[in-house]
Amino acid sequence: MWEHYKKTFTGMQVLIWAVAVSVYLFFGHSWQRAGAFLVVMQFSAVIGAVWAARIAAIARRRQTALPLRPRG
Repeated sequence: MWEHYKKTFTGMQVLIWAVAVSVYLFFGHSWQRAGAFLVVMQFSAVIGAVWAARIAAIARRRQTALPLRPRG
């Protein structure tokens, strides 16, 4: 999980902060609203990294699995 998170960290942080600043500027200069967006997006980035690691692990297991024995 951490490998995927480290690879995408910089790009995700730039995007998250850009959205938070945009929310602050365009939706009434409310730091509470921008902070809520920031926290939810940070949490979602971690959940996304966990999910990506799980999918990658499933794909690796399928690649290394033994082929099915033919019936007959």
